[in-house]
Amino acid sequence: MGLNFDFVVDRSIRGRIYPAFAQHQAEPYTQSWREFEQHWPNTVPLRLQEYCDYHGANISLYTIQDCFPDTSFYPVALGWFNFELDYISLLPEAVRAAVQQGQLKLMFYYHEADNPADIQRRLNQLAQQWSLPSNYYRFVSGNTAAAELTNFVYFNDFELWYRHRNKSDALPLSTDPRPQDFVALNRLHKSWRATVMADLEPMLHNSIWSYCQSGLLLDEENPIEIDAFDGLRTATENFLNRMPRFADNLSNQERNNHANTVTNFFTDAYMHLVIETHFDADQSGGAFLTEKTFKPIKHAQPFFIIGCAGSLQTLRNLGYRVFDHVLDNSYDLEINNTCRWKKLRSAIAKVKDHLPSVFAACVDDIVHNQQLFLAGKHNRLSKLHADLYE
Repeated sequence: MGLNFDFVVDRSIRGRIYPAFAQHQAEPYTQSWREFEQHWPNTVPLRLQEYCDYHGANISLYTIQDCFPDTSFYPVALGWFNFELDYISLLPEAVRAAVQQGQLKLMFYYHEADNPADIQRRLNQLAQQWSLPSNYYRFVSGNTAAAELTNFVYFNDFELWYRHRNKSDALPLSTDPRPQDFVALNRLHKSWRATVMADLEPMLHNSIWSYCQSGLLLDEENPIEIDAFDGLRTATENFLNRMPRFADNLSNQERNNHANTVTNFFTDAYMHLVIETHFDADQSGGAFLTEKTFKPIKHAQPFFIIGCAGSLQTLRNLGYRVFDHVLDNSYDLEINNTCRWKKLRSAIAKVKDHLPSVFAACVDDIVHNQQLFLAGKHNRLSKLHADLYE
């Protein structure tokens, strides 16, 4: 029997599951369908349904009036998790009754990095408030810390999301000499990103880099202790005063359209410095990888990940290679954010003057990674299915 997910839903349109609780009105395959996150209660279309369509997994849809299997979930896909919202109160009465009686479970599907332990506490509070079974839900999270929690499942949504949002062909590997050293891209400002870029700037004189916002200030939400580095606070403030800097001629909307590929970012530079979404995933101890990491993987480039501790190990767990035989990847084991940045900067500096030979030594791993990314993802969905029912 093939892989199958059983979902109880309020309604579907043209085969697409309508977001749970949504009051925004939209039709599938329209711009409005992509705008649910902007509307209360910020539930969104279930991206998992798209992945199942592409990778040979079946979804069986039922309504609460049907005779549905006891393996069924009521899916709630979240644009962002609202800790103030009572999600149980939003359930249709018949669905809530089925959950209370243990006949149906909720499946929250969330691709973001919020601390899963905080979310667990909130959902457990709701269990007590509504007299629900302790296992009334499964929460699918993009934060690896979820794997350690009861009722939680880790799933890297962004690997599959970028696989299907980026429609351009994968760029072929070229071993020809490249004119640039690194590529380091920043669309949105965060204080830690400004700190990192100010510290790296002396090494980026022959590189492609961007910082696309201006009129910005440092704030206290910086996981890197900026004053642990002589002069870095001043350097960062000066850096921000000189921004923005662009590496392309795109609009901000076009930069955020992941269907687009700027070819020279991957063909003209030897190494990608991935500036991830988080350097510390909400103090959870987990790692969080987005499309930023999978871009150089798809388009045949080696990389460092400027992100959470454990990011490289997460990739290894997914089957990717992270150039351990060439790069100093010890930074990935460092849980202290400030020390991790020191180690990362040192590792980047070590390869700067040897990038052609470093790239050549990475070729086999680059090819492996590209092939793995482009391969079918039925195994990812199978693992998610198994984790949901553990």
